[in-house]
Parts: sequence; C-alpha cells; structure tokens
Amino acid sequence: MTLDVIVIMDPISAITVAKDSTFAMLLAAQRRGHRLHYVLPGGLSLDGGVAQARVAPLSVRDDPEDWFTLGAESRRAFGPGDVVLMRRDPPVDAEYIYDTQILGLAQAAGARVVNDPRGLRDLNEKLAALEFPQCCPPTLVSRSASELKAFVAAQGDAILKPLDGMGGRSIFRTGPKDPNINVILETLTDGNRRTAMAQRYLPEIVEGDKRILLVNGEPVPYCLARIPQGDDFRGNLAVGGRGEGRPLSDRDRWIAAQVGPEMKRRGMVFVGLDVIGDWLTEVNVTSPTCIRELDAQFGLDIAGDLFAAIEAGA
Repeated sequence: MTLDVIVIMDPISAITVAKDSTFAMLLAAQRRGHRLHYVLPGGLSLDGGVAQARVAPLSVRDDPEDWFTLGAESRRAFGPGDVVLMRRDPPVDAEYIYDTQILGLAQAAGARVVNDPRGLRDLNEKLAALEFPQCCPPTLVSRSASELKAFVAAQGDAILKPLDGMGGRSIFRTGPKDPNINVILETLTDGNRRTAMAQRYLPEIVEGDKRILLVNGEPVPYCLARIPQGDDFRGNLAVGGRGEGRPLSDRDRWIAAQVGPEMKRRGMVFVGLDVIGDWLTEVNVTSPTCIRELDAQFGLDIAGDLFAAIEAGA
C-alpha cells in the first residue's frame, strides 16, 4: 500500500544529511515507494475544523551537496492513507502545542501521526523518565531554589537542568561548595518561577550517555554512546560529544523492557532513551536522533524497520 508521508520538520535546507534521523526516515519511505510531502514552515492550519497543511511534493537523495527537491506548493486536508511524521525539534512551546492540537484533528480524520500528538503534549522529555522511577537516579523536580540547593547538598555532586532544553543546552554540573550555585539556581528557576530538575551526577558519563532507540516499543539492539570530549562533562553530539556504537547491555535491555510497552500503548512509535551507566535520565519523543550513526556502524536499517511498523499499523 502506497502511503502519503507528510513530514513536519525544521527547515530541510539546513539539515546535515549524514546525521539527520528525519532525513533517514524520508529516504526509507521513498525507497519503499511512498509519496513524500514537505509541510512548509508554519504550514499547519484549521479551516472550519478541518486540519490541513501547506505542502510541497518532496524527493530526497543521499547527496550532501544536493539532497532534496520541492515541487509546487498546494494545500491539502489530512485523511486516511496519510502518515504524518511530527519531527520538529523542541522547545515544546505554545506554537508546538497548537500544532499537536491540529494534528489531533488530523488523526481524528484518519491520518496516522507519528508520534501520537497527545503523547507529544503529555510526555515532557525530562519528566517522562520519572514515570519509571525504578529506572532513574535520585531526582528532584521543583521551582524552589532552596529545595534544589538542599538536594545538591545531599547528593554532593549534581546536575541541574531546565525541563525544556535539548542538545545539552543550559545543563550545569554543581556541588554544595560551588560559589556559583545560587546564581545557577536563580537563572534556571527565574527566581522560583520556573521548574527545574536536579539529578545526582553519574560519573559513568565518562563512558558515554547512551541513546537507545525504541521502534514500536522494541529496542534497536545497539545504542550510541555519546562520550564527552575535552573539558566538557556533557556527551551530547550537539556540543562535541563523540558517538560510539555498542551492543545493548542486560541493564539497557531491562530499562527498555520497562519503558517500551508503555510507549507503544501511548502511540509513541519512535522513542529515544538516554541512559548513563545503569540509569535512565530522559525519554525523548519529539525528534529522537542517532539513526544514521547506528546504521553506518552496524549495517542497520532503523528507518526501514520504523516504516515496516508504520505500514503494519496503517
């Protein structure tokens, strides 16, 4: 069955094709004979309660110098036979929420939305991990700077981060003797007005922040360990971490078994788990990455597996 694959993403002209997981999905969809449509930035709308989008036909090729072609713009309503890839990067701000509400109506009209719009709203990528507390390190979520400071003192070495960041931005490592701890907390909580997260620092980060991918609740058998470089404690690829593929450990598989069935139940077809050592730190549902790195290192076709799952449920 040929599907119309409609992609909502950050500008395709600005991606790095060798690393972009959305691009991997588009290549796989095209290879499997599906039609591609690119939603122009800001192109979702409602007309009399009908979810629709400004789109252009899209073709892609694995060429870092010339990777896409767009056809003539048109407007189309969502309906049966459509698969919508919602792949916009965070932050999950008001405009992102509005897009998921429009996509909820697209879903009601018969489109398959990956990932489910309700899950995209409900599963904050930092807080979602805490739905599985048996998998997580000691963690406190609060907008109270004094509570967060007390947590840091109790742990001795901690990570502080906002709830709406990505790519390692605004993550701090601190301790009770850090002369900057008060200003870090003032900045993160905006004077007790914004909620932040504190977690025990995990020294296993030096061995990598592992990204485990789930496809329809099942883990890909290899993870990408993102290893900090130089004097940076963060492993995120966006801040210079080095990616090294590894087989999943028994503990990795246990964490995936705890999280995967619930993600599948909630319609989260493609999910990225962040694991440091033996501990789950985040559940990424908006635009998880690392497909291309794992495919290249292990000869996988993760996006093809994803579309096999989508086709089975379409």
